[in-house]
Amino acid sequence: MRADDLILFSQVIELGSFSRVAEENNLTNSVVSKRIARLEEDVGAQLLYRTTRKLSLTEAGKALWHKAKNVTQATQEAKDAVSGFGESISGHLKMSVPTISGDLILADAIAEFCNLHPGLSVDMSLDNRFVDLISGGYDLVIRTGYLEDSSLIARHIIDSQWVVCASPSYIAKHGKPIKPIDLTQHNCLQYAYQTTGASEWEFKGDKGNYIVKVSGSFSTNNATALRKSALGGHGIAYVPRCLVYHDFRNGQLVDIFPDLVGKKLGIYAVYPFTRQPPNKVKLLIEHIRQRYLTISHYF
Repeated sequence: MRADDLILFSQVIELGSFSRVAEENNLTNSVVSKRIARLEEDVGAQLLYRTTRKLSLTEAGKALWHKAKNVTQATQEAKDAVSGFGESISGHLKMSVPTISGDLILADAIAEFCNLHPGLSVDMSLDNRFVDLISGGYDLVIRTGYLEDSSLIARHIIDSQWVVCASPSYIAKHGKPIKPIDLTQHNCLQYAYQTTGASEWEFKGDKGNYIVKVSGSFSTNNATALRKSALGGHGIAYVPRCLVYHDFRNGQLVDIFPDLVGKKLGIYAVYPFTRQPPNKVKLLIEHIRQRYLTISHYF
């Protein structure tokens, strides 16, 4: 079974006639007919009922069409991913990224992209607030969380799972919380950029997610400062797993509730609405996405 025959079959269903598909692909009607017949021979079943007025799907045709649509979509996505690679990418891009991702992966990934395209320059700022793309003149931002502004386009990159963690020294001195509600008896270090509130920590329950209201002596809007405070044994932190992935691996921090934390946020590439974004934006998004995927286990 050939992928191009599946794509042609999907076009026949969408356009409703062999002649329109033939015109769309610069083929003759007989070639389209022969390729559909070849596909039917490959699957060993009739796919279409053909009358002079219309085409309709057989049961086998309906089952195959569902798969054929997936092939068509995957082919288009593959084309979109590499479109523009043969063109000269130049000019300037202004973008904003969150501090954790900026430090972890994006500074290196974007500098690498600039080196791959010598005619391109990028101005990257690290900022956790959701900047105004239009008034700020941003071409692209990377953001974590749900996007509501319909004037912007968001492409999902990866999901970021949060964790509750503390150092072995803190646990040795104060004990390890057994249940999330036990956190109310501990010094909880708070990350001021939490969208749901720095003191409201989300957990999974039998009847859905719920919030534990915590308190503590230290709050900061800087993720690195929060991590260092946890490493120093000064309290329990609620942070994205990617921030402390290596600390878990080397034993400097302990994942206290590995299966109970309910907070998971999407990371998105966001750009102003346009029918066809510039190739340099599309290619940079794909470059960034691939770099995230190489360390997906961090998240």
